[in-house]
Amino acid sequence: MEHPRLTSRRNPAVKAAAALAGSARARREQGAFLCEGARLCRDAALSGAEIQACFYTDEAAEKYRAYLEPVWRACGEAFVVDPPVAQLLSSTKSPQGVFCVCGRKEVLAEGLVGFAPKRPCLVLENVQDPGNLGAVLRTAEALGGFQVFLLGDCCDPLSPKALRASMGAVFRMGLAAEPSAPRLFDMLARLGYACHGAVPDREALPVHQLDFTRGSHAVCIGNEGGGLTPESLRLCTDRITIPMGGRAESLNAAAASTILLWEMARKGGARP
Repeated sequence: MEHPRLTSRRNPAVKAAAALAGSARARREQGAFLCEGARLCRDAALSGAEIQACFYTDEAAEKYRAYLEPVWRACGEAFVVDPPVAQLLSSTKSPQGVFCVCGRKEVLAEGLVGFAPKRPCLVLENVQDPGNLGAVLRTAEALGGFQVFLLGDCCDPLSPKALRASMGAVFRMGLAAEPSAPRLFDMLARLGYACHGAVPDREALPVHQLDFTRGSHAVCIGNEGGGLTPESLRLCTDRITIPMGGRAESLNAAAASTILLWEMARKGGARP
């Protein structure tokens, strides 16, 4: 398969793709994001994401051809790039030499217009660590059937670090961003959801005592330092907690999400 070769790091297509890797603003303005790695790019193609462009090295074409073929079939255009160009596009120390530019809107919904979730929900508020966020998305996708809302000022789930940590989960799950807590909780309430605010408080309801088998549920988790905002806690139906017997006062967002999602899943609150 013959594709044009790009040798200059100053090529407009290369510069635009590199900007996507380094800037959340560029991702918003271009309505696109950059995937790196053979497996992640293949996941994007097989999940039906819009593949606008693909970049790969000669070495990658030999080593990862089985991964690249579905990407080539799905992409709008493809380019062979020299190693210095691949290094510019990469955010890792040892790049595989495979990259693709994907459309943003098919992966991350912005706002709640026309949205009507029927699945159990996870609400993440102001989560700032992209590694934590990606790990949470990976867990939510693995346990099956969850809709995830990014509330407030969360880090970008389409940043390179979050994408790597999610292991492609962003392409296979419901994911939406909403800045307004009143708007999100009002929508969930109108759809019949009970919203449970997770807090490190011994007086809150232990999560294992919550009955997830009846009705619709949304578990809400705050950021790594401050937890849920007072506004979001007021809008929640109740407060739940993860009982802990050690000296730690709280868990990080990824660990807490894993336990809470598992409790929902094991009690029938989620289905693949």
